[in-house]
Amino acid sequence: MSFFLSPNLAAIQPPPITEVKSWIAERTFPPEKPLIDLCQAIPDYPPAQAMMEALAPLLHDPAVAKYSPDEGLPAVRQSIANWYARRYGTGPQATEICLTVGASQAFWLAMVTLCRAGDEVIVPLPAYFDHPMALSAYGVVPCYLPYREGSGGLPDPAQIAAAITAKTRAILLVSPSNPTGAILPPALLRELFNLARRHNIALLLDETYNTFALPSSCHDLFSAPEWGDHFVQIASFGKTFALTGYRAGALVASEALIDAALKVQDSMVVCAPRFTQHAIAWGCDHLDVWVEANAETMQQRHDLFRSSFAVPENRFRLSASGAFFAWVRHPFAGQSGRQVARRLAQEENLICLPGEAFGPGLDGYLRLAFGNITADAIPAAVQRFCAL
Repeated sequence: MSFFLSPNLAAIQPPPITEVKSWIAERTFPPEKPLIDLCQAIPDYPPAQAMMEALAPLLHDPAVAKYSPDEGLPAVRQSIANWYARRYGTGPQATEICLTVGASQAFWLAMVTLCRAGDEVIVPLPAYFDHPMALSAYGVVPCYLPYREGSGGLPDPAQIAAAITAKTRAILLVSPSNPTGAILPPALLRELFNLARRHNIALLLDETYNTFALPSSCHDLFSAPEWGDHFVQIASFGKTFALTGYRAGALVASEALIDAALKVQDSMVVCAPRFTQHAIAWGCDHLDVWVEANAETMQQRHDLFRSSFAVPENRFRLSASGAFFAWVRHPFAGQSGRQVARRLAQEENLICLPGEAFGPGLDGYLRLAFGNITADAIPAAVQRFCAL
């Protein structure tokens, strides 16, 4: 290739899920030992049947094939605002919501709006891999904070405060965490919000998996006066309503930030697909009970996974877990997470992600997405780890 490629991309890892799935692309699996997929985080259940039936007539509506306003249809944004008010007790106004093509595009919008190349964003490890990949591609410097074994995946406010410099533009957090599953307590988030306010930077919180945590764990940041001056949220209704292929995300922020972000939105995607927007609105208006039932199921699955995993014959150890994920230390000294993950794929027909995909110094770990599999499959999955 003779033309120029951005040097920012040279040091960025390939997409980890694509890499792991390439290890098994040419393989077939016997019925007595089928593939167990703990790799890509996708709810194992389909969308609500009532939603599919309600959306079907829209396929014949010519308006659904047209652009919407860049920020999304007003009625859809209002449905989302109403959903926030029910779940969080208070929430953004409709004008403080921009519909995006998945949470990943919402993250890009936030970063391009908040940062310039050369700026810094504080990133506690382990970090959701797409975040530092995007930061590095844009030329923003991820300021990594080392993972603290025994912390349960919770960040340390003192460690974050010590990392803030004149170049810092945001503190980046994910709750529930991808990859540890850790749910950040409301008091901790309020403390970090106040830290961001004191330093006049943003607290950027990715809450893609928020509905897999109990409502009692919801933060109260939207109740803070002028919350939008220092708080930005990334949302994914694709996980909430099992619509991952619909790419159903949102950027939640102050009107001023949304107005600035629309200058990028218009040149990036114009708008989220109308059909996806209607799906989000229908889910927000009708599926509270369905979402709560799925959260209870996921909590039961998590409890079963923890108890099943902690058997004496299993040398892998849980470091942190919750919501949708388990963050596991592997027992093979001298082997990277990638080597161990590849062995699991080749020898035990089980795929998961290596720890180093989530940041430097994490090759002793693996990420397991137990939300991908039913409770009935958990004992077989644990047996694969024991067998290795």
